[in-house]
Order: sequence, then C-alpha cells, then structure tokens
Amino acid sequence: MKIDLTDTTSGQINAALMKARRATGSPAVGMVLTLVLVTDEGNHYDALRAASEASKEHPSRILVVVRRPGRSPRDRARARMDAEVRVGGETGAGETVLLRLHGELAAHSYSAVLPLLLPDAPVVVWWPEDAPERPASDPLGALAQRRITDMAAAEDPVACLARREAAYAPGDTDLAWTRITPWRSMLASALDQRHAPVTGAVVEGEEYNPSTELLALWLADRLGVPVRRVLSAGPGITAVRLHTADGEICLDRPHGSLAELAVPGQPERHVALHRRDTAELIAEELRRLDPDEAYASALRFGVARLAHLPTSEASADGEAQPAPADAAPATPEASDAAA
Repeated sequence: MKIDLTDTTSGQINAALMKARRATGSPAVGMVLTLVLVTDEGNHYDALRAASEASKEHPSRILVVVRRPGRSPRDRARARMDAEVRVGGETGAGETVLLRLHGELAAHSYSAVLPLLLPDAPVVVWWPEDAPERPASDPLGALAQRRITDMAAAEDPVACLARREAAYAPGDTDLAWTRITPWRSMLASALDQRHAPVTGAVVEGEEYNPSTELLALWLADRLGVPVRRVLSAGPGITAVRLHTADGEICLDRPHGSLAELAVPGQPERHVALHRRDTAELIAEELRRLDPDEAYASALRFGVARLAHLPTSEASADGEAQPAPADAAPATPEASDAAA
C-alpha cells in the first residue's frame, strides 16, 4: 500500500502509517530497528532497494531522507515536507517512509526524523554517499547506535581513511570494511591450519580501493608484521600472500568471484569469494549493533605505516620489507588473526 502526502507533518505521517498497517491487516509492529538513509534524489532508488532487501532479514522502518534545499533564495527560505508511505508489498514485514525535505527544512532533517523513529528500538543511519566529516557529531548520527558510511563513494577513497580515523567514534563502521569480511574469515581459517609464525605479508589490489588498504591495515595490526600494499589491475582485492617459515600462504582471486587458496603441505583448493552487492553488506551490518573494535584498531594503525609498491616493483620471492620501527614482533597465534 502506498500513501502520498504533500506539505505534510510528522504527525500526519504517523497517522498514515497506522492507517496503512490496518488496511494491510497487520496492525502489530514487529520491526526490530529504524534504518535512516540520508541521500539525494539521484541515488535514493538504489539505496532504498538495497535497504529493502536487507529488511527482509531485519524487519525495519526505513526512513529515506532526501534533501532538496532549492536553488533560488525564495525556495531556500521556504520549508516543506513531502512524504511517501509504503507498507506491504516490496517492503515485506517492514515499512518505508520517503521524506523529501524542501527549503530550510533540508538543513534540519533531525526534527523531521525524530518523531518517526520506532520507540525503544535501535537506530542505524546510513550515508550511501556524501557522508559527514564526523558521522557521530552529525545531528542524525547522534541518534544512532550504528553509523554506516562508504569510503568507496568518496572522491579520494584512500585519503578518506585518515579522516575516518580522526573522526572515529564507537558505533562507526564502513562498507569498505564490510566488504573484506570473507577475506578475513578465509585468512583466519588458513592460519588456524598453519601455526608457523608469519614474517611478512603482501596485499594486492587495485588503486584507490579502501577495502584493500583496510585489509592490509588489519593484517599489519593483528599480526604485527610488515605488510606491503601492491597495486594490481583488480577488480578489488586480487591476492593476499602471507610469508611463513614453512612457505607462503596465498589466497588469490584474479577475477572477482572464485579464489584459490594455497597452504604449504596441503593441496590447492578453490573457494567462493564473490563480490557481494550492497544489500548483502547492509544486512551484515544490521546483524550487530555493538562497536566494531577490530575496525577501530585497523583504522588507528594508520595507512602511512604500510609500504606501497606499484606492480612493477612487486617481488615474487616472498621477501618482506623491513618492519617499521614500532612494529610488534611477528609471533602471532592463529586466533589473533580472527576479527
């Protein structure tokens, strides 16, 4: 069911939600959280589609905030809110409210969103693009237990890492970090099979890819060894090589779907390591609302402490670069590599 409201108020939107639930025969509210999307007119469709898919696993009230401040002084001086209320159908067990904030109200979206939050339920705010410099200090971000950004959407994704480190607050996370969950799980599993100390590592991936940088930061932070960041043609992360006394552990994914895992003393095997879509990433983030300490620790390690090499300078002999002066000894246990 869809209800269009023009020049409306938060009270009228709540009344429309109640009316729509009764009309669809589901007056009871069974949603577990409120997901707030902050986007623009050009990107809201894809973001809403991903959120709606994720809400099938986590029934949610989805509030889509589309800011339209206007171009002329007269438009910017006026304040108006239009809304679309959607219950049932593609929204599944949840419900969606698309808010278009015009004029001066676009700068005060907090006041429009606050009355529409589910009572006594967690709040997650997601900025698909154009995230604030400090998400936790943003008025909408201050409402949330979890704040999701995406460095891959930034103009300079790698430079954005330093800004995320400086602005980090418990509850912050980023889809660039979520994308490497399968890589971290696979590498942790491989290290569980080999207890020889890791002496160095190489992470290969395309240029300006924040997920590649974060994976290298995570390895350097957790293993306490020098990690080299090597450029490749992509797509995304293409390989990780861990140097041990027994030989090289290699997880190689040249084409973005199927990877090959090589562990010394064991036959090589193929593992599924496909590139996940946004809906899968959001669904993963909604499974946990507590602070992600592994992400915070990797951010704080600092991308400047990685050795960055172009493909032409990458050696295949497995020799590690000298460790940074403040690097920890390379004597990790396999459990230390798990996120």
